Amino acid sequence: MSEPLNRTTNPLADVAASPEATARYLADVQRVLLDIGGNLETLAREIRVHCRATHVEGDRFYDAWMRSKPVEMALRDVLKHVEGVTNGLEKSAYKRRAHAENVTAVGKKRKEKALEKSRKKNPPQINSVPGNAGQVPQQENMRYADPTSIFDLRSDNTRRSA
Repeated sequence: MSEPLNRTTNPLADVAASPEATARYLADVQRVLLDIGGNLETLAREIRVHCRATHVEGDRFYDAWMRSKPVEMALRDVLKHVEGVTNGLEKSAYKRRAHAENVTAVGKKRKEKALEKSRKKNPPQINSVPGNAGQVPQQENMRYADPTSIFDLRSDNTRRSA
């Protein structure tokens, strides 16, 4: 069983604590893997040329090609995995930064939630004027709408509410 992560025994604990340090470290690893991937691509081309050119007496024209296929496929799989790892490193650096942003936003979200909860429990009281309780103020000229068409602009005869 592995021992718990503490800063004295694990050198990557400081890197894991900071999203910026994590991104830098993962970018360095990604650069190394991309360099290795480039070397593997070159190796795959050289192996392809060598294996397809290796003929044995009595071979038909496609026998060397058929013998080289498993080797080429194995290297192609390795290259796909290296590419997947580099993509995963980039994605994990992004996720680490998003996690740090979420952690910093938790306190603010909790405060907003608590304020909203307290507002729901104690809604603000609306103070009404003592002499006007229950009465709706009347407007003297309530119209359904102001001019509704260009024909209504000619005269002051606008429609009234029903």
